Amino acid sequence: MTRVVITGMGAIAANGNGFEAFTQNSLAGKVGIKPISKFDSSQTGISVAGEIDDFDPAAVIGKKAAKRMDLYSQYAMQTAMEAMKMAGITEENTKAEDLGVIYGSGIGGLTTIQEQIIKMHDKGPKRVSPLFVPMAIANMAAGNLSIHFNAKNISTTIVTACASATNAIGEAFRQIKEERAQVMITGGAEASVNEIGIAGFAALTALSTTENPMKASRPFDKDRNGFVLGEGAGTLVLEAYDHAKARGAKILGEVVGYGTTSDAYHITSPDPAGVEAARAMRLAIEEAGIEPADIDYVNAHGTATLANDAGESKAIRQVFGDHDVLVSSTKGMTGHLLGAAGAIEAVLTAEALRKGVLPPNTGCEIQDPECPVDLVNSENQNHESHYAISNSFGFGGHNAVLALKRWEED
Repeated sequence: MTRVVITGMGAIAANGNGFEAFTQNSLAGKVGIKPISKFDSSQTGISVAGEIDDFDPAAVIGKKAAKRMDLYSQYAMQTAMEAMKMAGITEENTKAEDLGVIYGSGIGGLTTIQEQIIKMHDKGPKRVSPLFVPMAIANMAAGNLSIHFNAKNISTTIVTACASATNAIGEAFRQIKEERAQVMITGGAEASVNEIGIAGFAALTALSTTENPMKASRPFDKDRNGFVLGEGAGTLVLEAYDHAKARGAKILGEVVGYGTTSDAYHITSPDPAGVEAARAMRLAIEEAGIEPADIDYVNAHGTATLANDAGESKAIRQVFGDHDVLVSSTKGMTGHLLGAAGAIEAVLTAEALRKGVLPPNTGCEIQDPECPVDLVNSENQNHESHYAISNSFGFGGHNAVLALKRWEED
């Protein structure tokens, strides 16, 4: 089996536009959640989101291309261009047939869907854009990436709600490990901070109604009251070790395991016993060829909902027992990016291992006794870590876990 390394990363989130800004701000605990400005959200009862306010698609892909893509695809394009540039992948050093794309999105082009349905309702079906379908469908981030980078290996999309990006990265890892590709562009993108996105999750009573952005997303806090919707994208370039070595690439980290299971329990609620979430963690750790005691850090799904945080804490304890593994959810800074959450979290986890600094669990003031995990804070975040796992759990019972390793030359 082939070793799989990370050679490029890109990211955009509410607390940082670009890999450097996002990772530096996140490791420093910077909160990007802010009052919603994209539309009047007063009737929804929700006032804050992980909104991106400094993105210019025309500067990245040009005005013409931007008009043919939904915002979620634009985010995917920016982060993939950043990751591919960092990796140094070119047509000269990588065959098109050896380059593939597996990308995730929970919803796809929701902004386009909303805009075109309103147009149809107000002006009639003849006024619907001929680009409606290719902009709205969830596979078009992967499609656009494949076209742009001339990637002729597998090009596919994973849609598993909030586990989408983690499943995508895991399947891309397998594609290389099992020697079906040499290089994979993978991750996830989401752009659901709009009227229907906020209204839909508000109707589920899943969102925090807190007006203070600094106190809205509070993973593992006893007074947490729901998640904050975020937007953005994260992209990783995964590569076969021998391929990366042969072209002299700088290696940023290694993917060593992947576990995925299903709760088979409920359409929106996680299994409170956390049994299958725990099994997904064990599967990732087992594939890495290590023991739970070797894991230094868990990037938790940690949505700041009552059910998720308590259930995930229980699952973590089932896997790690009394091992004092450090845990944090970064959604206190970015909000919850739904299908893209696992992508920015994988990027951040890999960079945290590389730098020896863990992202703090921002937003938690008084830890819930129902969440008995060891949280990362400003006092313990400087931590030389060798292995970490990143958890993502989605509506429908989807569980996905990645195991990452700090890169060290043999």
